Amino acid sequence: MAVTLEEAPWLGWIVVKALVRFAFMVANNLVAISSYVCYVIVLQPLRLLDSKRFWYIEGIMYKWLLGMVASWGWYAGYTVMEWGDDIKAVSKDEAVMLVNHQATGDVCTLMMCLQDKGLVVAQMMWLMDHIFKYTNFGIVSLIHGDFFIRQGKSHRDQQLLLLKKHLENNYRSRDRKWIVLFPEGGFLRKRRETSQAYAKKNNLPFLTHVTLPRIGATNIILSALVARQENGSPAGGDAKELESKSKGLQWIIDTTIAYPKAEPIDIQTWILGYRKPTVTHVHYRIFPIKDVPLETDDLADWLYQRFIEKEELLSHFYETGAFPPPKGRKEAVSREMTLSNMWIFLIQSFAFLSGYMWTSLQSYHHEQVRSGPQG
Repeated sequence: MAVTLEEAPWLGWIVVKALVRFAFMVANNLVAISSYVCYVIVLQPLRLLDSKRFWYIEGIMYKWLLGMVASWGWYAGYTVMEWGDDIKAVSKDEAVMLVNHQATGDVCTLMMCLQDKGLVVAQMMWLMDHIFKYTNFGIVSLIHGDFFIRQGKSHRDQQLLLLKKHLENNYRSRDRKWIVLFPEGGFLRKRRETSQAYAKKNNLPFLTHVTLPRIGATNIILSALVARQENGSPAGGDAKELESKSKGLQWIIDTTIAYPKAEPIDIQTWILGYRKPTVTHVHYRIFPIKDVPLETDDLADWLYQRFIEKEELLSHFYETGAFPPPKGRKEAVSREMTLSNMWIFLIQSFAFLSGYMWTSLQSYHHEQVRSGPQG
């Protein structure tokens, strides 16, 4: 489409802004990720002496890194409006987030909206497609203990065994509390046709805004982490008992992400900022683990029902621009999620100062090596 004379200045500004943002993102990644790796290497003696404290410090740095990614969208005008249950109430408990998956921007959206939920991000484990292992953030996720899952029938059984082993070796030993899972196993646009064909063949609901979830990873997580006899409620439970030992996985947080006009944000848009400011809407519904069936067939039915509800939520949102109110209420209440500009400035400053420090130390070391021993 031809660009008119009136549109040329605007288009030029978009291109310049995108180039500047991309340059900053590259510099941000170089200093922040390399500094994170250097700190982790230097802190290895602490890992041997006090593993819990090491993983706490690593988790804080991990949260800061994800906060930097969130800030790229924040300053492009990509914000989040939250609906439904207040998940801050369970931020100190163990939980699994079940999230619908439309685009790469879903991950960035979660990185943003979870930043103000205490230590959730620091103690979080992501389950993501194996392709992310080869991105700039792959080394950070490997160190942190996220799990990369390979899709496809030929890999499914092996991947589930690897997931079980990964949880046993890394979840509690690194003091993880939340797991983020995309049960659909891929993006909506890629899986919708296959999912609808499967639903038709097996007399299951025909879904448009989500796809039928896969059960395997959810089943493995619940089997590995649930302590059935020790379930509670968000506001209940004895404080001393909570502090003395882990209660196991306590909550399922059914999380539904909705984009205006069903136009999801991808990672390129998040980085370059060429799309107009957009409010992404995230709906939460919290389920106590004691209300979730753990037998495979019953769990499958329960999980299908959650995605049928997601379909209804998204249909209502696309028609009205808002999520429906909970049962028994007349109006739905939304909460605008905000990031602190001062906090973003501080973590970015720390990243660039750390990058300068490590570069200076490396230069000093090279100078000492070149100069050789003094006679």
